[in-house]
Amino acid sequence: MNVRIIKPDSTLYEGPAKLVQLPGTNGLFELMENHAPIISALKKGVLRLVVKEGEEQKFDIRGGVIKGQQNDILIMVQ
Repeated sequence: MNVRIIKPDSTLYEGPAKLVQLPGTNGLFELMENHAPIISALKKGVLRLVVKEGEEQKFDIRGGVIKGQQNDILIMVQ
């Protein structure tokens, strides 16, 4: 799936990912390929991407919003 993580003034990540783990307001949740459409608020925590087998990236965020549909994930963070 294609993932974009953006801040108001920059792009943190743009590219493919196998899994996205997010700090939702009700706890951690994960998205994988072909996930149902989703819009959700995010709280302060660690956003984790599994880019490919054995490789991951982590971002500390202060909150944000995620919108995902048809393997296109947009994450707007602070």
